[in-house]
Amino acid sequence: MNGTGTPADGTSATLHAALDGLGPLARQLGQIHSRLWHEQVHQDLTGPQFTVLGLLRTHGPMDQGTLGALASLDKSTAAPMLERLKHRGLVAITKDDKDRRRKLVTITEAGRELATTLAPAVVGISDEMLAHFNPVERDQFLSLMRRVVEGAKQ
Repeated sequence: MNGTGTPADGTSATLHAALDGLGPLARQLGQIHSRLWHEQVHQDLTGPQFTVLGLLRTHGPMDQGTLGALASLDKSTAAPMLERLKHRGLVAITKDDKDRRRKLVTITEAGRELATTLAPAVVGISDEMLAHFNPVERDQFLSLMRRVVEGAKQ
């Protein structure tokens, strides 16, 4: 220990780096996004549910596995989420005529309308959170975040 009661072996610097690193920043970013989502989007719809509706709206019907992969959902959360969306009348789930083991997911008209209606608010959250960046910095920031995510998937 040094005279200030802190270890003199670099532990303090490592602890400071850990507290000022990616984990705490990612948690804070997530909290801010969640608060804004609740205030501006909510509609009893989560971010992942919006992603599913948006993917179906833009790409059309697809099997549950493909949809889960595109939305970055694990199998244990995809099925219950889709069932909740089905019960709300936002998606339809049917068995594939060619392969009865596959489930096909289709967005309903209500799901299309909800995704289209909420999209500006979702974009608005991003705009609000990135307001301190100029357009080039926004692109760089999002590109770097995508690289972190893709790197972690490998």
